[in-house]
Amino acid sequence: MPLPHLDDADLLEVGQLRLVETVAPSVPPHHQQARDAVWNAALKANPIGLFDGPVVVCSGLRRDGETVHLSWARTTYRHFALRRVEGAAVLPSIFVTVAVPTERGGLLVGRMSRTTAAPGRLQLPGGSMEPPVEAEQLDTEALARHAARELVEETGVDIPVADLRLWTLSRGEHGNIGVCFRAPAQPEARVRERFRAALDAEVSAGREPELYDIVFPRTAADLAVLDGPRVDYLAPILDLHARESLGAG
Repeated sequence: MPLPHLDDADLLEVGQLRLVETVAPSVPPHHQQARDAVWNAALKANPIGLFDGPVVVCSGLRRDGETVHLSWARTTYRHFALRRVEGAAVLPSIFVTVAVPTERGGLLVGRMSRTTAAPGRLQLPGGSMEPPVEAEQLDTEALARHAARELVEETGVDIPVADLRLWTLSRGEHGNIGVCFRAPAQPEARVRERFRAALDAEVSAGREPELYDIVFPRTAADLAVLDGPRVDYLAPILDLHARESLGAG
């Protein structure tokens, strides 16, 4: 029997994405203390998979026609420990993903490794968004660069940033916002070869890979035969992929 999974996320159509930086609201001292206690306990339980690095969170989201305006703020991963603090205000995370279709009709989906925060979970390649440094801008191109970097680090599949198309936004658990880019179709054999090479390189270097396996579901119905939990956006993404593939055919 597949393990329980989250309810499905909503997908938001997006023609253009505008990003505006804001300041994260202050955290009351008593919530800071409770947050730090939760974080330190989690870090002790998983010292390899957790680190308090910089990350961006969503401070607002609105639509104006085909344009989605996304407000964001700087914080660190410790912020999300507030989800386990009663009464605390928590801003949603912002992450990027890449949908890589194959010539056989499936999408590249990875399984998270045991040392990650969600071992065994099925998800698209990608990761949380980090804030820009110095004079750099956080815009759609920056999101695409980060998505392409996550893709090659996790799977070995190298897609030029210019070939990534802004596809859809997901809004799921905790209000988390996923910015999904779509890549051109790739030969499945090539994807498997690149992933195996990337996996072997990580193991040879003594590092635990973030993904330990890949699968290629074509539709949301294919998830029923795949063991393990999955991210909330995966079924809607596969439904959208199937509809577009049918329309293209």
